[in-house]
Amino acid sequence: MTTHDVSEARTTTLELYVTSQEAHDLLVADDTAKLLDVRTPHEYVFVGHATNAVNIPLATAADEFDPASGSLTWLPNPHFVDQVAEFADKDDLILVTCRSGGRSAMAVNALAAAGYTNTYNIIDGFEGDKVDDPTSPDHGKRRRNGWRNAELPWTYDIDPSRLRS
Repeated sequence: MTTHDVSEARTTTLELYVTSQEAHDLLVADDTAKLLDVRTPHEYVFVGHATNAVNIPLATAADEFDPASGSLTWLPNPHFVDQVAEFADKDDLILVTCRSGGRSAMAVNALAAAGYTNTYNIIDGFEGDKVDDPTSPDHGKRRRNGWRNAELPWTYDIDPSRLRS
């Protein structure tokens, strides 16, 4: 695997990292590898998702605004590890994605604490990082790296068997 410069928010206890492109290549090379999307079901459905990703949310957003974070309040999924156990064994190759690599890092750490050993954080996530160039028309938008921006296979189509929330 390639060595990656990983931000603190995306680091994991397992220290296993891939980009979206590397994750896709692993999925193509190993048909037993599993792709886990830990975003909310709403993100999975309305923003789109990798065609072969199973959605098990790490948390869901409540309908309550948190002024301190400038976002909605997060409610942890208390069944996350148990739901993953129904999807994958502890030694399976699991590639974990979220929007941009932060929640997937938290998910990898939760799985590592439960005994999972071959679980990678997809460090650029599905949507990628924000463009940080005030002169760009894409400034502040998630148009830098990520599964969708790499033009890897993704869809809005829903296969109910891939939703485990």
